[in-house]
Amino acid sequence: MDVWRFISGKLNENIPVELLYVLQSEGSSPGRQGFKMAVAADGEFCGTIGGGIMEHKLVEMAKARLLQDDRSVLLMRQHHDKDHPANRSGMICSGSQLNAFIPVHLPDKKVIDTILSSSHKYIRVSSAGLSIAGDDKTGLQYQSDTDWQYQEAIDRKPVIHIIGGGHVSLALSELMRFLGFYIHVYDDRPELSTLVGNVFADERHLADYAVIGESLPATPGDYVVIMTIGYRTDKIVLRQLLNMPFTYLGMLGSARKTETLFAELKQEGVDPDLLDRIHAPIGINIESKTTREIAVSIAAEIIRYKNRDIPSGRATL
Repeated sequence: MDVWRFISGKLNENIPVELLYVLQSEGSSPGRQGFKMAVAADGEFCGTIGGGIMEHKLVEMAKARLLQDDRSVLLMRQHHDKDHPANRSGMICSGSQLNAFIPVHLPDKKVIDTILSSSHKYIRVSSAGLSIAGDDKTGLQYQSDTDWQYQEAIDRKPVIHIIGGGHVSLALSELMRFLGFYIHVYDDRPELSTLVGNVFADERHLADYAVIGESLPATPGDYVVIMTIGYRTDKIVLRQLLNMPFTYLGMLGSARKTETLFAELKQEGVDPDLLDRIHAPIGINIESKTTREIAVSIAAEIIRYKNRDIPSGRATL
């Protein structure tokens, strides 16, 4: 939200702003879809659209547009390779991105105020400028450089449910908070110090593992990590969550533990296809030894999965 706060502050001083928005990205583009940057007429700026020589060049273009009082919305494609015949960014990381230049002036203050005061709403940028969307469609819809729109949720944090409040849970909570997640932590031990003292979790829940499926919201898009005190409770929790539509469901434990638990569940009639979607053993293998190293491996796998699942907004350009 820093970019929106920056814009609000400048508009309060009646200083116009050029909003740079990444509408689409492909390949190894440093600017990803949804990246944004505000350049004010006084030369100050906030945010990023990918950095490097490309960002410097586009910031200078934004300053020139402000100086000329150009109030048109402009699209500009940037290709990150030296062999492309046109619109080269000056970078060689490969990939491409589609950027929008959107002028923001004092009459747009109402939209900015709505963005800053609202949650669970959607913002729209289009050839008409900046507005609040009336529906929940996200991504880029492109017909031409003058007929397009891009929408995204306003400040909607990804949600992670960490079931088990021990030392790894505490370390993972700290890391996921840093990464911008909204964090729920659950445990069935009321006096557990690592649960009581978990200042990184947004919500801490004393849970009955036997019925946790009744209290855990089955929200598509959420991430769930199971790391209870042991094999028995892991199995109790996992059985209840298998059919829920979470984006990511992982379980902490060794390969042997996972193999044994899955074999038992199959014998008990659980559909093997449901087990195939479980990330277990959880995390990217980095030969983790400490609780924080384990947390890093889990967070890395979740981030890779989250970024893989971001809609590309791919259009025929």
